Order: sequence, then C-alpha cells, then structure tokens
Amino acid sequence: MSGAPARDAAAMQRAALIADALAGLSAARKTLPCKWLYDAEGARLFEAITRLPEYYPTRTETGILTGQAEAIAAAVGPGAAVVEFGPGDGAKAALLLAGLRAPAAYVPVDIAPEWLEAAASRVAAARPGLPVLPVVADFTQGFALPQRLGAAPRLGFFPGSTIGNFEPAEATGFLRRLRATLGTGSRLLLGADLVKEVAVLEAAYDDAAGVTAAFNLNLLHRLNREAGAEFDPAGFRHRAVWNAALERIEMHLVSCHAQRVRLAGREIRFAEGETIHTESSHKYRPERLRALAAAAGWQVAATWMDPDRLFSVWLLDG
Repeated sequence: MSGAPARDAAAMQRAALIADALAGLSAARKTLPCKWLYDAEGARLFEAITRLPEYYPTRTETGILTGQAEAIAAAVGPGAAVVEFGPGDGAKAALLLAGLRAPAAYVPVDIAPEWLEAAASRVAAARPGLPVLPVVADFTQGFALPQRLGAAPRLGFFPGSTIGNFEPAEATGFLRRLRATLGTGSRLLLGADLVKEVAVLEAAYDDAAGVTAAFNLNLLHRLNREAGAEFDPAGFRHRAVWNAALERIEMHLVSCHAQRVRLAGREIRFAEGETIHTESSHKYRPERLRALAAAAGWQVAATWMDPDRLFSVWLLDG
C-alpha cells in the first residue's frame, strides 16, 4: 500500500479514531475501544508485555502448542489451509504450521498491512514452499478468503486471549461470523484464558516494571498525535482490576485530578478519580466457553490445557 491509497486509509483510520473517542469520552462512563491501543508503539509495548514474568498467557499458550503439537495435528488432520485472525508477529502460526501435516496454505488476516508483512515474512522463512496469502481486512467483519485456497479444508486460528476482549454477546456474534467466513465443515483453533487467582490475574495486567501502564497510557499519546487531542498523559495513571461479577480484568486510565481536555474542538471534563475504561479481558470457565461456542454454531472437538490450568486451546468443529 503506497501513495494515495495509503493516505486515504490513514485518513479513514484517523476519522474512525476521532469518532470513537468523541463517542466514548462523551458517555456517562468514559470508554475507549481497546483496538486503538495497538498503533506501532502500542504493538511494540505489547510484545514487551508478552515477555514479562507476570504475563503468563503467551508463554503458557506457546507451551500448549509445542507440547501438544502431535495431538493437535492428529485432531486437525492433513492438508489444512490455516487462516489466522490477527497474526501479530506470526510466531504462534509458525509453531502451529511446523506441527501440522502437509498444510495447504497460510492466510494471515489483519487490518494493518505492516503487521501482515511481518507475520507473512516470518512464516515464509520458516516454511519455504508453503503458499502465504496475506489478506488486508477487518477480521471482526465479513471478508472473502483467497480463491487460491480452492477446496482445502479451512482451519481458523485465533490464539492469545483476544476472544476475551469481546463482550459475551459480541463474542458470540464474532465466532458466528468466523464460521460463515471459513465455510461449512471448517474448524477453529481458539485460545482462551481461564479464570484463576485474582492476584495472578491483576499482576499480569499491572506488572512491576510498568510496561502495561506505558501501553495503556500510550493511547493518550496516540490521541494527541493522530487526533489532535491535548491530553497530559502525566495527569492519568494506569489501573487494572478484577471484576468478579463479570469475570473479567478491566484496564482503566484514572484522572489524577480534575481537568479539561480538548479533542476535535470539543471540551471533555474529568473529575478527580474518574476513569476511562480502555480494555476488558474476560476469563473463561470451560463450561462457559462450551456454551459460547455452541451459541455460535460450533461444537467442541478437543481441548488442551497446561498442567496448572492457566490457559486453554480449543478445537471447534463448524
């Protein structure tokens, strides 16, 4: 993507960011969609988060994909075209593909072309000769898969704990759309974080080194840079709390004092202690995940967990 198309895409993204910010920050309980956490700096900080001692999800899921590679390959079967939704750096896809039997192709899907390029390059280097077919699309919406896949069986791949960022009704709708996109008879390999001790959960989202705090506060820097806002990031602090009733970790930005911020010609007021809710990360009990999958038209074919039952990987039949 270059030239006019790139400028048009950037302008559209900026307009969407401003619209979401105005809507969320004008609400009685201020919110910002978590997707805006991931600009280039946000992505860099999140990669740093995944390497922190407190952040168990990435290393635990990687351990499952490695330790259960043979079982996953046997359950999936040969010749699958792997379609990954939000590939990140492609590391987990490279692990999965190394264990599968004669995979037909790898299709990373993301709205950010630069991230797609990184994932596609990593997988292509790890799997010479495997067709790598990136698709630029918002995977939360419907999109078309490459025709080159032909009749190869589809295996959707949605690792990490990203399913937890959706509200329950949204998660059902999202999984239903994935099933429609992948087609009848497809399968989905889904990562889901599990309910566990509160201290473990809160530490994972509020690390001692302050990397998650920087990740959350970067959203204000992004609004200043891309939306012309006038936030003083030093006037906010990061907070992560466990909401027991909804079984989710919530990330907030807390206003340290009463203040006013201008954004796109509008004045937004904050009381001392008022928060911006920037992310929810729902944690699942196995029975709840089964019910979620069934409501979206999927059936559980297999489940793998680590010995400490911190994280889970599910193979779903469509």
